[in-house]
Amino acid sequence: MPTPSLKSDFDRDGFVVIRDFLTTEELQHLQQNLDRYIRDVVPTLPDADAFYEDRSKPATLKQLQRMGRDPFFAAYRQNPRCVALAESLLGEPAQADEPEWFNKPPGTNHVTPPPQDSFYFCLTPPKVLTIWLALDRVDAENGCLRYVAGSQLAGFRPHARSKILGFSQGITDYTADDFTRELAVLLKPGDAVAHAGMTIHRADANLSVTRHRRSFALVFKGASCRRDQAAYDRYLASSRAQHQEFGLNA
Repeated sequence: MPTPSLKSDFDRDGFVVIRDFLTTEELQHLQQNLDRYIRDVVPTLPDADAFYEDRSKPATLKQLQRMGRDPFFAAYRQNPRCVALAESLLGEPAQADEPEWFNKPPGTNHVTPPPQDSFYFCLTPPKVLTIWLALDRVDAENGCLRYVAGSQLAGFRPHARSKILGFSQGITDYTADDFTRELAVLLKPGDAVAHAGMTIHRADANLSVTRHRRSFALVFKGASCRRDQAAYDRYLASSRAQHQEFGLNA
């Protein structure tokens, strides 16, 4: 169960690591369903729900969105351990969006630009967090997450459209000081990291030639959140424009 120290660490740093968040059996069950989804469902998805480094090469699948059409993943939004963690850290009832899956395939030289997730969500107050669950061993070689501790307390930084498919916005004034302040989070399969929607984070490219860097994520939004619909519509338009630049259909 979440502890008071976990909550205080989250409030101070904007992220917290939970070791062995899933048991071996729970992780295996999740992975079996992910394998099934990728095998049976992904070939039927529209471009905007399944991103590839090279669509002609299925092994370069890099991101899955809106997975809730599948009954298993629709139900995973109510996973009791995930809900308990999110509500404890946010300090209020919270609800999960549809699950997402991320990968940095081996030998693909793409970085994850530094964003603040709440810039996408356009919610006030920004009582949002992501639970990011490692499916592979994650380290500096294959592109671990890197956080700027305490950055959630300093408000929004300027963002602009990114050239990285799947990450439509990135911070435009990321400085040498930001790089110096980064904390790398190393994880093993079944570990999780939870980060606030305002916390700046990024990841380097996967420099490994053999190892994937796969993860499964749930975004939780607190009950007090209200959406700025006009700002969200502008974000969606920017995201669609990025997809069109990459030659994707909606």
